[in-house]
Amino acid sequence: MNQNLMIGALIVIVLLLGGYILYSGGVFGGGMATTTPFGTPTPTPTPSPTPPGAEVSAPEVQTDSRAVVSNSTAVVTGRVTPNGAPSTYWYEYGPSTALGQRTSAQSIGSGYSTIPSPGYITGLSANTTYYFRLSAQNRIGVVNGATHSFITNSTPPPQGAAPSASSQSATDVERTTAQLNGRVDANGAQTTYWFEWGDDTNFGRITSLQSAGNNSSAVSVSAAITGLNPLTRYYFRINAQNQFGTVNGATQSFTTKGPAAPGAPSVDTTAATKVTVSSAQLNGRIHPNGAETTYWFEYSEDSLLASILGTATFDQKISAGAGTQSVSADVSGLKKDTRYFFRIVGKNDFGTVRGDIVTFRTRS
Repeated sequence: MNQNLMIGALIVIVLLLGGYILYSGGVFGGGMATTTPFGTPTPTPTPSPTPPGAEVSAPEVQTDSRAVVSNSTAVVTGRVTPNGAPSTYWYEYGPSTALGQRTSAQSIGSGYSTIPSPGYITGLSANTTYYFRLSAQNRIGVVNGATHSFITNSTPPPQGAAPSASSQSATDVERTTAQLNGRVDANGAQTTYWFEWGDDTNFGRITSLQSAGNNSSAVSVSAAITGLNPLTRYYFRINAQNQFGTVNGATQSFTTKGPAAPGAPSVDTTAATKVTVSSAQLNGRIHPNGAETTYWFEYSEDSLLASILGTATFDQKISAGAGTQSVSADVSGLKKDTRYFFRIVGKNDFGTVRGDIVTFRTRS
């Protein structure tokens, strides 16, 4: 088998929504040594808020026994739960259980979700037994996972590099929701990304893990978050990970919209458009102010809309988390060359508000 075919048969690690599924080709078919056989892939971590009553504690660490090896490298995996404080992880390794060497530290934030934590060990000797374990640290302490072993072989190492990631400005920021944005370059290896976020730079929460593919150019990625507090500053960053390492984007921030507490809607009647001899489009703007809101338009030939009810359009709804919305309703069956009066009306659990009366004249 020539070298190109050997490289083509190298193991590819696929990060499937944060769970590692290891595939082997013919070259590595019998050359992988672990302390236990491959088991069921690790489930994708589920984002979760801080558990009620949770306290900051040392990280939790689990070293996977599996390893994917070549003549000079090994890809090892594990999982770390930061437990409420900014945490880093690394792998210790060596030709004996004394270990003695370590990979560079990787940052994985401060949440209470369990996060996949791969390591790429290089500079190994061929056909040699090595021991390894995953370790993690936060301000509470250092925790070491179980020690496992692997045996290198004579196959050349896989080609690739850790991804690159950059955090971009948040968009669609409303009272309780926002969209987090970033860019990820997978650098040719199957890559997963996620966002950390919270109301301080320790973050504390993560979005679900998503695939960024294995392209060699940057792609735009995003995640929607909900359940935010109004008028609150939030911080976030993007993280990306493949078999060659984990990288963190720069920290960005945004401030959610108000009001701080829900209230009656705000409404504004604007000029009618699309006016014909018998129809028109009635327009307005409305802000739900933090509560699900119903709106409609009242219109009549009589200027005393405040006391003489004319005709009303069908009710429409706006969600509690929406910002100011431009809304409209089409009306027909109007008299030609006639002046009409109209206004927008908004109603939620905190009150009913009527906009100013605006006029238009149908065409003759």
